[in-house]
Amino acid sequence: MTWRAYRVVFKLKSPMHIGCGKVGNVQRTRPYVTGRVFWGALTMRLTRDATSGSATDSNQYKTFGDQVNSHLAFTYFYPAIAKLQENHSEGYEIAFPWDNESQFRRRFLSSYASTALVYPRQAADEGLLHEVEFLSPRTLDEGKQVYLIGYVFEKEGSNLQWQDACQRLQMGGERGYGWGDVQLIEKLEPIMDSRLFNSENYSWQEQNGSILIRVSANAPMFAHASSTGLAATGEIEPLVGREWKVSHQAGQHVEKFGDDICWIPGSVVERDLNFVVRGFGIWHLPD
Repeated sequence: MTWRAYRVVFKLKSPMHIGCGKVGNVQRTRPYVTGRVFWGALTMRLTRDATSGSATDSNQYKTFGDQVNSHLAFTYFYPAIAKLQENHSEGYEIAFPWDNESQFRRRFLSSYASTALVYPRQAADEGLLHEVEFLSPRTLDEGKQVYLIGYVFEKEGSNLQWQDACQRLQMGGERGYGWGDVQLIEKLEPIMDSRLFNSENYSWQEQNGSILIRVSANAPMFAHASSTGLAATGEIEPLVGREWKVSHQAGQHVEKFGDDICWIPGSVVERDLNFVVRGFGIWHLPD
């Protein structure tokens, strides 16, 4: 085998915001961690660990970012609750947001409102009131600890120190306020089970040097998938983000991360399909 699979379990220690556009003055969050967000967190940590002094050279980040996409493949990460039996943990219950969207929002999503102040007037600065939605570190109904579960596939012979980097990751937005802090809670060891998320609907295998995810008919996809040639039921969106392409122009370049518009996670395939996992965890139909 040329790839090894690892199940990665993080404990969510603070609110997490995964940007999903703005509605009014509300910055919405995705209810899962995308592959690009995980890639960005790994890239940042690997670069800073390898750099003595200030890690301000954008070329260094690009070098490590390319290595992450070359040496690793990964799924998206989803919230989970520990299942308890007689006061002992018996695995995790994955909470996919599309199973029951209204219940998911009531249990896992909240928001934080703030504004800039005009101190001489003792009032809020006009137009600067904003609200940031977040994935809560504890469920809102029962106060249970929230975890994030996903899978990382490592290419044989890789010397990338991603496992060490996973010990000190911070993911998503609002990190300056301490958001997105996660703790790796399980030892990273290769798994033998080909199933993913403990479901018969999803399994993985390697083919022609790539990771293939098999999805059963009428099952929802759990990553963004290129819409080229793919029939599914659900919603589509362009998968874009802001990049630092030129020095001193942070976020001024808008980058497209799929070949075209993508089916969003939760979209349902009409028949059994295999997907190739490419950069940023985006799925594509095999060539």
